[in-house]
Amino acid sequence: MATYAIGDVQGCYVELCGLLEKIDFDGNRDRLWFLGDLVNRGPASLEVLRLVRSLGDAAVTVLGNHDLHLLAIHIGGHKLTRTDTFSDVLAADDIGDIADWLRQQPFLVRDDELGYVMAHAGIPHIWSLEKAELLARELETIVRGDGHVAFFETMYGNKPDLWNDNLVGMDRWRAITNYLTRMRLIDERGRLDFSHKGAVDDAPPEWTPWYEMRADNPLRLKLLFGHWAAIEGHTSSREILALDTGCVWGRELTAICLESGEFIRVLSSEQANPYA
Repeated sequence: MATYAIGDVQGCYVELCGLLEKIDFDGNRDRLWFLGDLVNRGPASLEVLRLVRSLGDAAVTVLGNHDLHLLAIHIGGHKLTRTDTFSDVLAADDIGDIADWLRQQPFLVRDDELGYVMAHAGIPHIWSLEKAELLARELETIVRGDGHVAFFETMYGNKPDLWNDNLVGMDRWRAITNYLTRMRLIDERGRLDFSHKGAVDDAPPEWTPWYEMRADNPLRLKLLFGHWAAIEGHTSSREILALDTGCVWGRELTAICLESGEFIRVLSSEQANPYA
């Protein structure tokens, strides 16, 4: 039995199938952890969703910002943007079942025996592992519960951009969402910057990659995250592993075997790479 964590798929169905073939995945034996953003930007979001959902207990995915964006359009009444590529999902006969399944997925997965925890964008240095897990469970209760429509109606927004334990209601849930699914740059107090999405070298000097702050306040477990394709899988820590290697931007889809630490990659079928 092996457990593989896989970076942001984002509708890259062909590459996902190739990666599963390369690792000789067997759903009766192995387990998959997906780092979120199963959908969007790529060509085959519906196929990816149906495949991952069909794996049942053999796979778990944390929710990413693009997955939440899909739910916000389907449930919360928001509009597609010009760069969205999941119209086929919204028009699918099984969109209701897909959306219900997505809403049941966690924001954080932790396995002390394997020694890993994963969240789509990461875990900020201002939260302990226990606090991050409690806040993730709190948010999951909202997304899965009777008030989920109101959540998706009002989910979008960059404020508040600094955590405060006294936050309540939608401000609190939006902040948890943004830390777990949108975080890239942060300051010492924990304030988030949402404007920069590119390479670290191009970031404004007053901001720091969240994982550098986290490395100074290490967790007991190795931390897996996706979300930030521009860093090309590189962090400053062996304990914090970035798995979004930009498949949808023409680079690679990456997996890591959690038992052995081995990385497995397949090349993207796309040649265009805006970060090159």
